[in-house]
Amino acid sequence: MRITLHRDRCIGAGQCVMTAPTVFTQDDEALVAFVEGGEHGADDPRVHEVPQACPVQAVVVHDD
Repeated sequence: MRITLHRDRCIGAGQCVMTAPTVFTQDDEALVAFVEGGEHGADDPRVHEVPQACPVQAVVVHDD
């Protein structure tokens, strides 16, 4: 699995953090970011719910 963040689309809604808090956080600008080690995301099944939760599709999950 690979996760792509489109920070240029992010509006800081925080749905990613509420859906998969072990994978996502918000930086000082309230934009989507990974928690340390979160870019792998494979341990959290909720990561697949994040693209639908994000109102601007700033997170894309690729199943390789």
